[in-house]
Amino acid sequence: MKTSLTLEMEETLYAYCREKGEAVVEEVGMPDDLGIVDTLSLKIKPDQQFEWRCFELKVTKADFHSSAKLSFIGHYNYFVLPDFLYPKVASEIPDEIGVLLYYSYLDPENHSTPGYLVSEKKARYQDLQVAEPELIYRLITAQAREVGKAKQTQRGVRVFSTDQLYRELKRRMPEYDLYGGEVNYYDRFLTETQDQAVEALKEELAALRRAYFQLEEIMLATNSEEGEDAF
Repeated sequence: MKTSLTLEMEETLYAYCREKGEAVVEEVGMPDDLGIVDTLSLKIKPDQQFEWRCFELKVTKADFHSSAKLSFIGHYNYFVLPDFLYPKVASEIPDEIGVLLYYSYLDPENHSTPGYLVSEKKARYQDLQVAEPELIYRLITAQAREVGKAKQTQRGVRVFSTDQLYRELKRRMPEYDLYGGEVNYYDRFLTETQDQAVEALKEELAALRRAYFQLEEIMLATNSEEGEDAF
């Protein structure tokens, strides 16, 4: 699961690339065991040639030293690091790899992104490590995945099966304490559903009682009229 800092950096990087007129998408799988590019961007140069950039986001020293493969397969490749991490790992960054430093805004509610990026070290041009048609296909596939997610969100929960919804509800409170802790969303959902069912039954019972009393009044009035006619 991504940390809040990773999500902030990812959002800021996406906006950063878009401002430069680049097509950009996160988590793009590469062929031939080349891993997953955290963020991949593409722009077309004045000579009508494509320029590809790969970004790897790291938020801690342990993350930087992770065994996860670094998918630096583009023309220009970068680490995106929080400002406090760079001094700890600067000596380990290869000469050809660029560095963008992330700084959080003190008042993010007044900005369109949580923070901003500063170029600390320029990347050197490299030959592509993946054939360009393959890269184009991977970029389009990743974008299609994100469009699919957006369409599901727009259509709401009706696109998900009941089993999927229950699984999601069950996992929504990772710190769920069975003995006295906060009630998780699954339990809350069940409780609210049961409460709604009870309220619906109460309303139905009240409606039946009203109908019964109305019917009783009609029958009493009818019997009274029939009694008067007998005399």
